[in-house]
Amino acid sequence: MIEHLTAETFKTKVFNYEENKEWKFEGTKPCVIDFYADWCGPCKMVAPVLEELYKEYDGKIDIYKVDTEAQQELAGVFGIRSIPSILFVPLNEQPQMAMGALPKETFEKAFEDVLNVKKN
Repeated sequence: MIEHLTAETFKTKVFNYEENKEWKFEGTKPCVIDFYADWCGPCKMVAPVLEELYKEYDGKIDIYKVDTEAQQELAGVFGIRSIPSILFVPLNEQPQMAMGALPKETFEKAFEDVLNVKKN
């Protein structure tokens, strides 16, 4: 099951933006964060794709969701203006943001290129 993050869990699992000015990833494996809202049509198209990828890449990456309506502080920290916005977070490099409902192939390519994670 994909975990939904709050501001508090985000700070322990991804980035403590209150303590750090520079990016410092708190996680132990690369992750993807889906910034979404329940009313967003394209967000609903991305959800099943992420569920599939979550199963296919089990144990290699973490996939999280952030409800921009419930977590407005987090959406503000990342300057989310359009949804879905997908944040790809590699272990040791800067995260990269992508906008819009991405097809599965694009996620897989980003997992390889940005996160350095290959499917088995």
